Amino acid sequence: MEEKSEFDFEEFKKQAIKGMYDGKPFSGEKGIFAPLMKHFLEAALAGELESHLAESKAKGISNRKNGKTSKQVKSLSGEFELESSRDRSGTFEPMILPKRQVIITEELETKVIGLYGLGMSTRDISSHIKELYQMDISATQLSSITDKVIPAMQEWRSRPLESIYPIVFMDCIHYKVKEDGRVVSRAIYNILGIDLEGKKDLIGMYVAETEGAKFWLSVLTDLKRRGVEDILIACIDGLKGFPEAIATVYSQTQIQLCIVHQIRNSLKYVPEKDKKAFMADLKLVYTAVNKEEGFRQLEALEAKWGKKFIIAVQSWFTNWENLSSFYEYAEDIRRLIYTTNPIEGFHRQVRKVTKTKGSFTSDTALLKLIYLVVQRISQKWTMPVRNWSVTLSQLYIIFGDRMKFHNFEKTHLKTTPSE
Repeated sequence: MEEKSEFDFEEFKKQAIKGMYDGKPFSGEKGIFAPLMKHFLEAALAGELESHLAESKAKGISNRKNGKTSKQVKSLSGEFELESSRDRSGTFEPMILPKRQVIITEELETKVIGLYGLGMSTRDISSHIKELYQMDISATQLSSITDKVIPAMQEWRSRPLESIYPIVFMDCIHYKVKEDGRVVSRAIYNILGIDLEGKKDLIGMYVAETEGAKFWLSVLTDLKRRGVEDILIACIDGLKGFPEAIATVYSQTQIQLCIVHQIRNSLKYVPEKDKKAFMADLKLVYTAVNKEEGFRQLEALEAKWGKKFIIAVQSWFTNWENLSSFYEYAEDIRRLIYTTNPIEGFHRQVRKVTKTKGSFTSDTALLKLIYLVVQRISQKWTMPVRNWSVTLSQLYIIFGDRMKFHNFEKTHLKTTPSE
């Protein structure tokens, strides 16, 4: 095949200047700089191939050029057909522009991933890119770009963790996902940890169709594998099978059921006309000075309302052991652990981004978006939670032996975190 002639830079200059006077854009689909970008890339690919063939020859491997290939490439300089040579053995893997890559600007890819992370649909992103860069990008190409975050997401989900977390909050958020031609429900279980510095960190993100002891055992085993040796307090909202699973993996962890959710669930079984009076008596239970006084007030609640609202009252007795953990602590810790509000607040921020999605094409697409949202939200998690210095001191009084095991005194006692 006849070799392609050298790039005529003088001719390019004349055409570019003419294009400028004709009002053509510098970039975009018919950008005047597209021919120059095409030349640079084709020259770079030719150089890479020559180097590859030379390396093959030095190793005694027979290989040579074997015709041409072309593909339509999009860049901020314009869209053009890129030609490059193939090698006979098919071992040539270009570095400057991999074989299946058709978009060559990191700026554009970063823009696409950023917009996707804000919850924009592929249609809206396409329109936005068209408006900014005069470039048409298909849904398939957009998906290919956003898929580039998958390796980073997988690495993040398996990253090493701290050896101890004083407090963790666990809750789930539900979505619809397409599977085998039908739409199914998916629950994303998130685990928000508070580390020894009092800072938030989403330490786990797991997909499950149903919850249960087997599922939670796999989650807790994964946390253990990633370095978590101890959890002091786990705050949950009645996760099925969780108490049994955590007793196996972290046998010393205290469980605190969310008081706010327990109150809401109780009020479902109380008619509107009695709610105010019932709540006045129930408040005496969860605001009691200690566990014994709380249980005494619960018995008083049962004596007054038990026959009338048996389900509302009995659920407190059934869950009392895991509802009453917070009584052991002073006010600052009580305020922090009696509700799963910290992770619910995080979920509200996630929902703001994902609420426009009717359903996701796959579990991976769902996780990909949540991961990007997490990365943006977590940038604000730079300060300790409120009154953490006091909270940490109280935790040390109660759990000192376990915290010493994790070098707590050496790393934190002399320099308690500032508020």
